[in-house]
Amino acid sequence: MPNPLEDVARGLRSLGDQIRKTVENDPAAEWIADRIDAMRPAAPEPARSLEELQAELDSLVGLETVKEQVRALVAFLQVQAQRLEHGLPEVATSQHLVFLGNPGTGKTTIARLLAQMYRSMGLLEKGHLVEVDRADLVGEYVGSTALKTDRAIRRALGGVLFIDEAYSLAPVGHYMDFGPEAIETLLKRMEDYRHRLVVIVAGYPRLMQAFLGSNPGLRSRFAREIVFPDYSTAELVAISHEFASRSSYTLSADAEAELRRIFDGVTRGEGFGNARFARTLFEQALNTQALRLAADPIDELGIEQLMEIDAPDLTAAARALGEEGPPPPRRRWSMRPPAA
Repeated sequence: MPNPLEDVARGLRSLGDQIRKTVENDPAAEWIADRIDAMRPAAPEPARSLEELQAELDSLVGLETVKEQVRALVAFLQVQAQRLEHGLPEVATSQHLVFLGNPGTGKTTIARLLAQMYRSMGLLEKGHLVEVDRADLVGEYVGSTALKTDRAIRRALGGVLFIDEAYSLAPVGHYMDFGPEAIETLLKRMEDYRHRLVVIVAGYPRLMQAFLGSNPGLRSRFAREIVFPDYSTAELVAISHEFASRSSYTLSADAEAELRRIFDGVTRGEGFGNARFARTLFEQALNTQALRLAADPIDELGIEQLMEIDAPDLTAAARALGEEGPPPPRRRWSMRPPAA
């Protein structure tokens, strides 16, 4: 059955886009388009129980220290809610968070779960996640940055605004940059909408510390930091198995050993993609498997052949990505004569 709210939202979105295209770089047109965006009804995700969300959190591969901190945060908020019900004073604390970690360490996944947890506890009305980066907040001319930042914030009201690579809002040595204007607007709106908005900023640990020090108000707004460690080789192998299972593929025993060799040989650091690298490697392996299988008549392939990823598929995939890992161990041959 057609949803009339979706039809209205689609029409308003189209009208706002037409206004922006018709009059470019016009603050008045941007203001009108923003107001139209604010009128657009948003369909919230179905509510989920806190128990269900915590079970999903527990099922994630790795991230044990992150899970422990999330459980502690949720428990604290639950206790504060109970104190209020009994007439006890609530301990004022910021719900805004800093996520420190390299790419692919699960920051967006945890942010989405937290948004839904806040909703299940009654702290947020919608519990949705709006993910933005510098391009969504910073304009190209004077006055446009505040408009863009306000637009993103309005989309996130009732939920969580997740700012990835937030350090890009405060580039070092760029004195004519509009990023600081976005930070000032964000800080003001965080106070204006303190009961309707949670902000999570995320990025590399080293660069995020510089970002938090770029404005005196940032440290006080973001009182809690959660560190996301890189995945271990065993965890990346488990994540690869999940990718394969979701797409009805299997990894042979040799393929799993090859995965370990590749992950062990990858240089870890800010440039390492963690789960993103595991996903890219798996997707590239699907291409190399397809090329291998295409060498034989396609219509004669069995279901097991179509499902199985072998070690050569992963080796070729890693080579295509420029990540071959260490060479496989050489086999040692004995020169001693056989026993009589």
